[in-house]
Amino acid sequence: MNHPGVPPPPGRGGPPPPGDLAGGKDPRAVAAAYPASPLAWATLAEIALEDGRTIEGYAFARTGYHRALDALRRGGWKGQGPVPWSHEPNQGFLRSLAALSRAAGEIGEIVEQQRCAQFLRDSSAEAADTLGF
Repeated sequence: MNHPGVPPPPGRGGPPPPGDLAGGKDPRAVAAAYPASPLAWATLAEIALEDGRTIEGYAFARTGYHRALDALRRGGWKGQGPVPWSHEPNQGFLRSLAALSRAAGEIGEIVEQQRCAQFLRDSSAEAADTLGF
């Protein structure tokens, strides 16, 4: 597979319907309805970090990161190489990774912060630029 992306899992747990998060639906409700959706967890992480709830943001980001890794691997990704930002299903992974880097830095986990930031840049320079890394 030369275009790694997050495949939509069948049934419950797949990506949220396109308008759910953008349309203002409560991200907690979206994550509860679609627990395998990295985008739902990334959104929760970003909100928590913006609100100063660092530990909660860290937990949400880590959940999104691991959900996304599982999906990427199901799609044939081997743990390295590009994860294009332009492929919308990848954005949950990339946003989770960015949030994890930020949260790690806020709790003093500098090695993890740097590792996640580098992983983000290595995965998608476009995502790193878009997300401020």
